Amino acid sequence: MQLSLGPLQYFWSRERTLAFYRNAATWPLDRIHLGETVCSKRRELATRDWVALADELAASGKQIVLSTLALIEAESELGALRRIVENGRFLVEANDLSAVQYCRQRGLPFVAGPTLNIYSAQALSLLIEDGLQRWVAGVEQGHDLISELRAAMSALGQTMPELEVIAWGRLPLAYSARCFTARALDIAKDDCGFRCIEHPDGLPLATREGDRFLRINGVQIQGDEITDLAPEITELAALGVAALRLYPQHEGMSDVVARFRAAVDSDTPVARVGAENGYWRAAPGKAGLPLQPA
Repeated sequence: MQLSLGPLQYFWSRERTLAFYRNAATWPLDRIHLGETVCSKRRELATRDWVALADELAASGKQIVLSTLALIEAESELGALRRIVENGRFLVEANDLSAVQYCRQRGLPFVAGPTLNIYSAQALSLLIEDGLQRWVAGVEQGHDLISELRAAMSALGQTMPELEVIAWGRLPLAYSARCFTARALDIAKDDCGFRCIEHPDGLPLATREGDRFLRINGVQIQGDEITDLAPEITELAALGVAALRLYPQHEGMSDVVARFRAAVDSDTPVARVGAENGYWRAAPGKAGLPLQPA
């Protein structure tokens, strides 16, 4: 089973970002995803910088994938998307259908990111015709849904694509045209001052009772818990999962990667370090919450 470093969800300084990925090139990973997937206003690294970094990291022998925005809102963002698709060397992770269309028009294979809405074998089959090579399941797509999709694909006489599952990190739950960080700080989105750079692991959001609940990350909302599927590695392998996605965090990421590599390479059960992902069991994503009555 492969280990994949997911794209950076947070806004870090240029120096911090470059240092992080140069260190990541020495970790026991199989794949590294690069690129801005959350907010196009985050320009510490431009598209050309991400591509240059991809060229640099490719020398480590790891597969490099360029990830695209999950929410396209402007023509300028389409222009940046075209440049990513036309990079000429690296596989692209398409996080919205604009990226799928550009890849399809150019006859290029692509990775279907977790923000594409894939809930049926028919949708998966259509995207395979368009060039889908690997599918990163969405955050709420757990064991049962993946099993059902695999069976439905078999009934259609189709082979399930290579499957990647989010195994570590805060789950990306939603995206909006509104900037939640700007709203929380009572500033305008168009004059945000890039304040999310002050929160390298997102801005915690509590309930009125003071319980930790979500993370605000620009136009993205995340779950507050760092979910951990390492104890389910045997189950994931039996389901046909080929790769585990580990989302970057501000500190301790090398230890996270080392722990997952040891878990993948060993038959010994692994104790959970992060939170349980309720979605994996068709329950509420936040572990411990009761199912609501129909």
